Amino acid sequence: MQKLVHTPEGVRDIYGEEYAKKLVVEEKIHGVFHSYGYRDIQTPTFEFFDVFSREIGTKPSRELYKFFDKEGNTLVLRPDFTPSIARCASKYFMDESAPLRFCYMGNAYSNTSQLQGKLKEVTQMGSELIGEPSVYADAEMAAMIMETLLEAGLLEFQVSIGQVQYFKGICEEAGLSEEMELELREYISSKNYFGAEDFLLRSNVPRQHCNMLLKSAELLGGVEILKEAKESVTNPVSIAAVERLEQIYQLLCVYGMEKYVSFDLGMLSKYNYYTGVILKAYTYGVGDAVVTGGRYDRLLGYFGKERPAIGFMIGIDSLMEALSRQKISVSTGKEVAAISYRQDTFPQAVAEAKKRRKNGEAVELVPEVNGK
Repeated sequence: MQKLVHTPEGVRDIYGEEYAKKLVVEEKIHGVFHSYGYRDIQTPTFEFFDVFSREIGTKPSRELYKFFDKEGNTLVLRPDFTPSIARCASKYFMDESAPLRFCYMGNAYSNTSQLQGKLKEVTQMGSELIGEPSVYADAEMAAMIMETLLEAGLLEFQVSIGQVQYFKGICEEAGLSEEMELELREYISSKNYFGAEDFLLRSNVPRQHCNMLLKSAELLGGVEILKEAKESVTNPVSIAAVERLEQIYQLLCVYGMEKYVSFDLGMLSKYNYYTGVILKAYTYGVGDAVVTGGRYDRLLGYFGKERPAIGFMIGIDSLMEALSRQKISVSTGKEVAAISYRQDTFPQAVAEAKKRRKNGEAVELVPEVNGK
């Protein structure tokens, strides 16, 4: 039998200095979460299929790792933490009226054949704020993203903020059905604007609304873009969405984080459970967002508890890649000291090692070779 020393496609081993740096960065991010009052939560690696079903709005079924238990139930490896945490919160915190703050860390899994350099197993860290519908919660999430990236060592990044309700308001005004809206969202979220225009024309959407929807994809930039976004629409839902973004910007100025903010009214997530603000963080050296998140006010309702919520997820593997490509050093701390020993000096070597370890040193015992 041939020895199996290689990993399957889409997964990899992490060890040595690379893994030590990853642990350091995770610890720094964890510290930021705790400093904001978030408490750790751990959910199962696999769940019932229904937790990540199409109705929930997570990944397509074909991109899930599915298998069966002995009772015949369909199970999946989690592709995303948010539905799991929503399920958990609905089960154990049904009677809580105060906002809930959770943070998590673990691996998520995506069964896709279109890797394009991406992994099928990735480490994710994130935070979820449940039971707080206000703009202050939106701003807290954005500020936390910025602080975690700064603490991890990034110097140059932007947190792009969008609003699903801006897009939905135009869709409602144009008379698009829910199915048409979801299909259009697919085109725009994948930046396929020619496909979006063709779809709108084939669907006989009035030219005025076609122009509004296509123009929304071009509304990105600094805070000044919000004025243009508001002037481009007439429906109250979209206008209220822009006004919410204006309020978030004002609060981020209070946090002192406004230099890291940009806005994108055409930003739509592949996760359809988002209902309001969408958050994405970008930096140099990686082709996709290192942080994604947003408001999901209806998700907990699928599990029996209607509560507003907002959260974000940091892709640790992408973050580590960005730090490496930007040549940002990550200190792994103490050096490991070596104490050599022979058979007759082993007790003394152990005693010396124990003493130094109690003083906080890292010490390894190394046998002498040929008396050296």
